[in-house]
Amino acid sequence: MTAPRPYTLIAELTYRCPLRCPYCSNPTDLAAHDGELDTDTWKRVLGEAEALGVVQVHFTGGEPLARRDLEALVARARELELYSNLVTSGVPLTKERLAGLVDNGLDHVQVSIQSARPERADAIAGYAAHPQKIQVMRWVTELGLPLTMNVVLHRANLDEIDELVSLAEDVGASRLELANTQYVAWALSNRDALLPTRAALEAAGEIAARHKARLQGKMDVLFVKPDYFGTTPKACMDGWARRFIHMVPDGRVLPCHAATSITTLRFDSVEDRSLADIWTSSEALLAYRGEAWMPEPCKSCDRRAVDFGGCRCQAFALTGDAAATDPACQLAPQHALVEAARSREPGERRYLYRGR
Repeated sequence: MTAPRPYTLIAELTYRCPLRCPYCSNPTDLAAHDGELDTDTWKRVLGEAEALGVVQVHFTGGEPLARRDLEALVARARELELYSNLVTSGVPLTKERLAGLVDNGLDHVQVSIQSARPERADAIAGYAAHPQKIQVMRWVTELGLPLTMNVVLHRANLDEIDELVSLAEDVGASRLELANTQYVAWALSNRDALLPTRAALEAAGEIAARHKARLQGKMDVLFVKPDYFGTTPKACMDGWARRFIHMVPDGRVLPCHAATSITTLRFDSVEDRSLADIWTSSEALLAYRGEAWMPEPCKSCDRRAVDFGGCRCQAFALTGDAAATDPACQLAPQHALVEAARSREPGERRYLYRGR
């Protein structure tokens, strides 16, 4: 099978982060993932990604601002004519450093917000940072960059859609991403405290839809529903190793952010092989690329080329088998696992924070 062309490199530069969000997508065994590629290796990887057809790079983490060489990597992306996006909490950042990143070629900034309410935001993040985040978003628009405000939604903030939209308008965001929690990594550990009711989710979705219509042509409002409340799974990352190259700080190449949780796979590192070699022939990336691996009912499903069998990480987390049909699908043999999670009484809101 010919390897598909990747369009996006997601470069997780570090897992270091001052925030401790209970839905963090970083590995839950962070102590086992403390290595980081050096600057020269990242520069080489950016060139190899561009040669594969990648046109954009997301610098993320953890908190990518923890890397002192971020400016050099942004400059390398600009040299390669890659569109660069900084995905950040805004902590720590000064206006001077942001201006320097812009001078080096940064094209876009996405800032994460935990809540529109300061005390609630700091409680969710496990760190007092809300005023800093607001200031950073204002700096982004003052410097002329497009801004995405990203909010991970869950039971503690799903009632804030009006407030979040108002905040996004106030700071001049061009895009508001209201992304409901997907239950892998730390979010799975905190699922009982995070999972909303169906009624709350539907009410929030209706409010978001009204704002989307009202702001059409001014700000893009995206409301991403959680897998647990759908009838069919999403096309996770547009399919396993089809469009996105996801790299973690130690140089391993993944199809998505949570793939290291699949302990039955071994992911190759750019310190040992070229990115092109890994993308085209790595056993881990080939494992669920295409349709040959699919069991029933996926194998004969009309949606197999639409949702690609759903999320492999979610399948592994819930069933212990990464090749199982995603339990989020209503046709999955183990869909009862998701139904049971939805029907549980909400747990006490005590988060298991990363780093604690």
